Amino acid sequence: MAKILLEMKNITKTFPGVKALDNVNLQVEEGQIHALVGENGAGKSTLMNVLSGIYPYGSYEGDIIYNGEVCQFQTIKDSEGKGIVIIHQELALVPQMSIGENMFLGNERGKKNAINWNETYGEADKYLKMVGLSESSRVLVKDIGTGKQQLVEIAKALAKNAKLLILDEPTSSLNETDSKALLDLMLEFKKQGMTMIIITHKLNEVVYVADKITVVRDGSTVETMDCHEMKIDEDRIIKGMVGREITDRFPKRTDVTVGDINMEVIEWSVFHPLYTDRKVVDNVSFNVRKGEVVGIYGLMGAGRTELAMSIFGKSYGSYVMGILKLNGRQILLKSPREAINAKLAYVTEDRKGNGLVLSNPIRVNTSLANMKAVSNAGIIDTDKEYAVAVEYKEKLRTKTPSVEQNVGNLSGGNQQKVLLSKWMYTDPDILILDEPTRGIDVGAKYEIYCIINDLVKAGKSVVMISSELPEVIGMSDRIYVMNEGKFVGEMKASEATQENIMACILQSMGGGEQK
Repeated sequence: MAKILLEMKNITKTFPGVKALDNVNLQVEEGQIHALVGENGAGKSTLMNVLSGIYPYGSYEGDIIYNGEVCQFQTIKDSEGKGIVIIHQELALVPQMSIGENMFLGNERGKKNAINWNETYGEADKYLKMVGLSESSRVLVKDIGTGKQQLVEIAKALAKNAKLLILDEPTSSLNETDSKALLDLMLEFKKQGMTMIIITHKLNEVVYVADKITVVRDGSTVETMDCHEMKIDEDRIIKGMVGREITDRFPKRTDVTVGDINMEVIEWSVFHPLYTDRKVVDNVSFNVRKGEVVGIYGLMGAGRTELAMSIFGKSYGSYVMGILKLNGRQILLKSPREAINAKLAYVTEDRKGNGLVLSNPIRVNTSLANMKAVSNAGIIDTDKEYAVAVEYKEKLRTKTPSVEQNVGNLSGGNQQKVLLSKWMYTDPDILILDEPTRGIDVGAKYEIYCIINDLVKAGKSVVMISSELPEVIGMSDRIYVMNEGKFVGEMKASEATQENIMACILQSMGGGEQK
């Protein structure tokens, strides 16, 4: 029988008005990959924050037993000293510093007040090689892609002599190729004897790497499944997470009539804001009709977000050229405010950085893009603002005890609902949704999909950008495929398969034969 490396017993954690963890139990065996799954708000990240010392001993009830020893961590330094290292969903790297500097930040190599740079970069290169990165550790973090930055975080963890590595949504910002490479790296580490806990909403990844799966629901452990003793598939995991079977991941759309063209983009090009001679969107044309969901799919760096932001009041790019028509009329939108006034909304992929003010309550965030509707003579009517927030909380079934709750205290899925509420309150005709379900669980995804269906049923137009192929195919009426700043394919969703879409991308790179 394998040795139990970690045991968390009867962990209970309470925040004001909310019991986030209720007698949670977790056992992790040495040398295995243990997946922790559950809906947003189930308590997964809270449990890992207890383990890593972010929530210090005394702020929770229960015991942490690691390597046979009862541990009472007061800080992250305490847990890291035992070899427990957590990699959070939001990468903790400084873009303007080198890879080597980032890897040993707070863990510097040298004596007294002098950093030994030869030792720093020498050790950094050693750990980069271990994770399969060929870049020099002297390269700045800003000059490498997101996938490589994720590997830098893992190398950084290895440099702390990690024995138990916790990865929280490690592939949420990665394309399929980089995700697969990262998962294979985890399997390689397992062969070398490392123990890992992975938190992810991508259930296909859980099935691919996990030895055991613990399901957390509403702050309590529901079950632990051994993947070697029973056949585990995604449907079985979903049943544990939500307490029921979800027979169709993508709700059927009914009573929707596709109407006239609502938005048309013609020969649209966008130039990089810093490298002003570099074209990131190259002569793109597309349209979307009333009552239609148009999907845009592409690999990381294809130019999808740059396209969306440039349409939304030129909020991206040093220079934008092309024609934009709304309801058949050519229009020039020079700012996001002008875009909002023209009944256009853009739901950003970065809800925490650009979409919401995390330190402010739901009430404030809901009216943020349409403050004139809740104010009189420039003075905000807080009663009206409160009523609007409550209305959208109920309409989108946002889980929160009060609209006075700060958005930063909500789960990812509920933050996404507040972000959608903010833009729905502007009453747009066209919504551009950029990665609308990134980092949220399967139950919350289904609810977001239902909201999208309700929007098009009401005659709205939706442009949905997504890195998840099943989502694009399952939710779209038409799909545009984008690669290296250009559209390289268009097809009806009924004709689309993952193979057809990827073939468009490969052919545009010269990596496949034209069929």
